[in-house]
Amino acid sequence: MTVSATWARIGAIFIKELVQMRRDRLTFGMMFGIPVIQLILFGFAINTDPKDLPTAVHAEEHTPVTRTLLRALETSQYYDLVLESDDPRDSEHLLARGEVAFVVFIPAGFTERLVRGERPQLLIEADASDPAAASNAIARAEAIVNQALRHDLKGPLAGLAPRPGPVELIVHPRYNPEGITQYNIVPGLLGVVLTMTLVMITGMAMTKEAERGTLENLLALPARPVEVMIGKITPYIAVGAAQAIVVLVTARFLFGVPFHGALWILLIGIAIFVFANLAVGFTFSTIATTQMQAMQLTFFFFLPSLLLSGFMFPFRGMPTWAQTIGEVLPLTHFLRIVRGVMLKGAGLADLYGEFIAMGAFAAAAVAVAMARYRRTLD
Repeated sequence: MTVSATWARIGAIFIKELVQMRRDRLTFGMMFGIPVIQLILFGFAINTDPKDLPTAVHAEEHTPVTRTLLRALETSQYYDLVLESDDPRDSEHLLARGEVAFVVFIPAGFTERLVRGERPQLLIEADASDPAAASNAIARAEAIVNQALRHDLKGPLAGLAPRPGPVELIVHPRYNPEGITQYNIVPGLLGVVLTMTLVMITGMAMTKEAERGTLENLLALPARPVEVMIGKITPYIAVGAAQAIVVLVTARFLFGVPFHGALWILLIGIAIFVFANLAVGFTFSTIATTQMQAMQLTFFFFLPSLLLSGFMFPFRGMPTWAQTIGEVLPLTHFLRIVRGVMLKGAGLADLYGEFIAMGAFAAAAVAVAMARYRRTLD
């Protein structure tokens, strides 16, 4: 056996693998698509120091001093004053619905007490259900307020400038005041586990039939596409229910995660979310020709869901284009539902938008799956 013959055989096998790789377009695309997605997401979309967090203001007086404080909060780039509330009780609903991350209260007589040197109180209520999203803005709030008033406390008011600051800032973290990470992560794991497992096992269901040679028998059955789809995914609904029970029981009794809302609201959210993921998996099974390709498609869907949904990184810290993509993904809305119900005690009226978005995604996934399956029948 000569060296040249050995290299010739190695070269032949090398060329054969290149040809096979080129023919498997789905796998070839994944090889380059997944690294590109990772580079874009981690390079541009991920931000652990979110800015421009939506903030509501309830001001019972409007004076140059209060306007200075609000302008300082906004120019700090951490607080984006998006609306003004007329009723202080609105803060409960604004924070529960996730419309704002902070509510700033300025009481009546604030400026008068400031001039008297009585250190009036300035209250900021914060949505602390995601500690990473609000921590930096909360930590810098007092410095922002004190720095803002230095320009106004001159002349006769200069004696109010030294520390302690002229204003007593009170920050009231809501829903997770201790900043316990498990309270935010563990409920979110319910959505992550369901996404990863249900999409994968359903995606592999049809491809397994093709690999075993039983797909022709399935297609020969006198069953409509929707009937085949329901029959294929129904067993996995029970799998999703079992996973949900395990995660919820573990969250409550092992990690001590509070449960302030109604269980039936969460169960409706779980049912819609499970159905949406099963529909996605069924769609992937009509695209992939092997179980390996089905797993690759699952990862292609799971990676953006994990990074753009707000599970690992603050959702509001991402750029606008990344948030737009995240709003399409069902995991984003499911995380808001499960955290809203468990941590905030949010009701159906607070979360109806999330249910509509998740239901629309599920309907679209079913439509695509049916169209793809009919094409398979042809």
